[in-house]
Amino acid sequence: MPRSPRSEKPARAVAPWVRTRLRTAPWAAASLALLVLVTAYLAAVLPRAVDAYETEGLRHDIRTAAPRSSVLELTAEPPGLELPPSVREAGLAPAVLGKQRDRAGALLPAPLRTDPGQTVHGVRTVKRVEGLDPWLPRPDGISPELVLASLSGLAEHTTLRAGRLPAGTARAPEAVVTTKTAEALRIKPGSVVHVPGRVSAVPLALTVTGIVEPRGPEGPYWAVEPLLRTPALAPLVSQEVTYYWQGALLLSPTSAPALLSTTGEPEVYFRYLPTADHLTGRDAGRLGAALASASGGPDLVRLREVVGPTGALTTELDTIVGAYGSMRGAIDPVVAVAVFGIGAVAAVVLAMTGGLFVARRDGELALIRSRGASLTGIGLRLLGETSAVAVPAALLALVLAVATARGPDGASGGVLGGIPLLPSVLATIAVALVAMLVLPLRAVVRHRRPRLHGGRDDLLTARPSRRRTVLELTLLVLAVSAVASLRLRGTGDSGDHLVSAAPVLVGLIAALVLVRVYPLPLRWAARPARRLRGAVGPLALARAGRASSAGTLPLLALVLALTTAAFGGSVLAGVADARDRAALLATGADARIDGTVEWTPLPAGLAEAVRTTPGVRDVAPLQIEYGVSLPSPGSDTAQPMSSALVGVEPDAYTRLARRTGFGPFPAALLATTGKGGKEAAADTARVLPAIASPSVAARLGSAPQEIVSAAGVFRVRIVAVRPTTPALQGADFLLVNSADLTHRANTALLVSGPSDGAALRAVVKAKSAALLVSTRTEERAGYVDSPLQSGAERIYLGAIGAGAGFAVVAVLLSLLQNAPERTTLLARLRTMGLTRRQGRRLLGLEALPQAVLAAVGGTLVGWATVPLLAPGVDLFRLALATTPGFAPLDSAPLRVDPWSLAVPAVAVVLITAVAAAGQAWWAGRRGSVKELRAGDAR
Repeated sequence: MPRSPRSEKPARAVAPWVRTRLRTAPWAAASLALLVLVTAYLAAVLPRAVDAYETEGLRHDIRTAAPRSSVLELTAEPPGLELPPSVREAGLAPAVLGKQRDRAGALLPAPLRTDPGQTVHGVRTVKRVEGLDPWLPRPDGISPELVLASLSGLAEHTTLRAGRLPAGTARAPEAVVTTKTAEALRIKPGSVVHVPGRVSAVPLALTVTGIVEPRGPEGPYWAVEPLLRTPALAPLVSQEVTYYWQGALLLSPTSAPALLSTTGEPEVYFRYLPTADHLTGRDAGRLGAALASASGGPDLVRLREVVGPTGALTTELDTIVGAYGSMRGAIDPVVAVAVFGIGAVAAVVLAMTGGLFVARRDGELALIRSRGASLTGIGLRLLGETSAVAVPAALLALVLAVATARGPDGASGGVLGGIPLLPSVLATIAVALVAMLVLPLRAVVRHRRPRLHGGRDDLLTARPSRRRTVLELTLLVLAVSAVASLRLRGTGDSGDHLVSAAPVLVGLIAALVLVRVYPLPLRWAARPARRLRGAVGPLALARAGRASSAGTLPLLALVLALTTAAFGGSVLAGVADARDRAALLATGADARIDGTVEWTPLPAGLAEAVRTTPGVRDVAPLQIEYGVSLPSPGSDTAQPMSSALVGVEPDAYTRLARRTGFGPFPAALLATTGKGGKEAAADTARVLPAIASPSVAARLGSAPQEIVSAAGVFRVRIVAVRPTTPALQGADFLLVNSADLTHRANTALLVSGPSDGAALRAVVKAKSAALLVSTRTEERAGYVDSPLQSGAERIYLGAIGAGAGFAVVAVLLSLLQNAPERTTLLARLRTMGLTRRQGRRLLGLEALPQAVLAAVGGTLVGWATVPLLAPGVDLFRLALATTPGFAPLDSAPLRVDPWSLAVPAVAVVLITAVAAAGQAWWAGRRGSVKELRAGDAR
């Protein structure tokens, strides 16, 4: 009995499209997943790396700042005179001041936080008071001046050396002094120091009960007011310089009310040391606003409710935060250039991947489209394929980025401090969207109309559409605008992304131009190639010309990668060059030996001892006298002018000047007059040849002028003008032959060649301990003291490395796109007698034209981009950890680095040749029969 239709079992469902495609092409899916993983990881880790080094930079600047600069000090006047004495004294009781300290500290606005262990409060005299006792030392008959201060936590920050810690009361105050103060002022335990009283003529007696040694004298407790631990011999300048002692007496907290009876104008103070471990780079703006509010805004009003209406908060922390913001504002736009470059290269490579998949499946999609499939259906199916690969890879990349890129304190991100996740999430989403949408969009555009066979589509016959022409002109306008804006305004505006994208736009325009002119050199090369013996050369050129017009993307990726590498390498080279030059300007040579004060004669035999030090190649002795007055010929009303007089040995000095490049000249210009030392004392009319700085030369003119100096009285005639000299840094100078000076005494040595500063210091110390040895390498290391600088340099190194990696991927993708067609062609030619060696040459020569064009074009674009954009890019803040005006250099210009141009370009050509040879070798291993199956449409 036949079964009814309802009783039949349903047919097996067709396997899902996505699963089928992934199973049939696992290597393609794995390759896309790997590319998305790497690209998404780089995109996600970049904002985390930037945030990490900016955070570390802010914390570093606050931590390394001198406590005197970073401390927050809240001061107020003591209770007013209108109050009874008992009330005034009660207002300075330790318990009262402790409560005010805690309440005021709690009112400090976020993100300010302070270290409770370093908080100090008490009472001190603003005006130093005179020590009246006759036994106190008076070097020039002037009484010492004392600071009277009551500090909290004195027992925790001192070690008792003699006597006992102070107790005392307002009527019988007690104090201690540090060991250095006791030694300088001759104070012992039990001494009584008298200071003037405020009301009556009866002085206030302060009993010194002990001598203490500061614990951690360089710490914040003592470093804010160094006079509290170390006395000073201060000068008093009138008709002549006289000296007197300044010191401090440390009163007990219970003796603080006694300061109301002195003439020292006492004040209450609360000192808070800020902490930086909780701050991030994003808190710089909030921190500056909080400091402004606490110093003169609403928060100061709340602080005055605690300490009184005269309360005032003073700090230099706002200056530190402002300097950090200035450096970050100068570095961020330079870093943005590298970010835009590597981002553009990554986007192009992802687009190339989608183009490769579309080219491989062109026949399949054309067949589906011809049988009635809709564009929407094709697009959604392809979107499902790419989403199944790209989304998991992007999520894994985000997890890896969060796990590997942590903050300075080890925090990975999220709500509780650390690095924010949102920028990394957005960057990952962007990469995933590009990877997911490239294949569907390119397939939909390519198969808008059903077709079975495509026509010829190559670079020689393709004609750019009007829309493409309009797009290229738009990009050209943007590139010109960006370059003009960068040259005029520089990189000062960190929010102007068009300026940061200038190198990318220049590379993009250059790539589009190269694509348009690409057929011309092929046509020029094809004509002479026809006369060559054999068919490999002409056939390779013909095949290169038949390359698909989609080859724009590989060319674009390579040009952008080479431009990014050239610009990044030039930035790093410019930074290194600026540091080298600044260090050399600061020292004048590889090492410099001179005194810690001006006009310190060097010991006899020091130059000979230095010359025998291992590694020393040359020594140039100098005699430098600062502040030599210059005459004003022809004008009695000219402003006074002084200059440094430098006596040199011409031969040694000119060798040094040639090596350093700072004002070299022929040694014969400073030929000796033959009169020096005692013989020249009576001959004041002798004329010495001199080399001068421009301003000194303009002052003295061309006629001989008399110079009166400690080195002698003589006349000089300017024989040459030089803008710089290794002897001095940024100062006017007058160079003469030291052999012609009346009083000769070398004050500095410029040493060339030493690599071991310790060995040189040992030789110098054996002669004198009062000399200072500075080396160029140590000076150079001092220019990199901020994580902002080192972090930005790491970003640039990473951008160059990532660009190189994406360039390799672009080369491989461009070869893989036409790999099946090339393999089939090679198999067909093999049946016609082509040898394996000729096949390898054919594929190599076919791939090289585009690689050579990209290498030459990328090199030329990189070479042109650097001088084109150099006027708007100043690497000063990235190179030197200081501000202009406080460094030997005024600017750090961008310059072309030949290695950054040549190495990536040669690498692209070599990688292309190796990849083409590998493809030919692999194709040669496969049999021709398999490639030439009957009915194969290839």
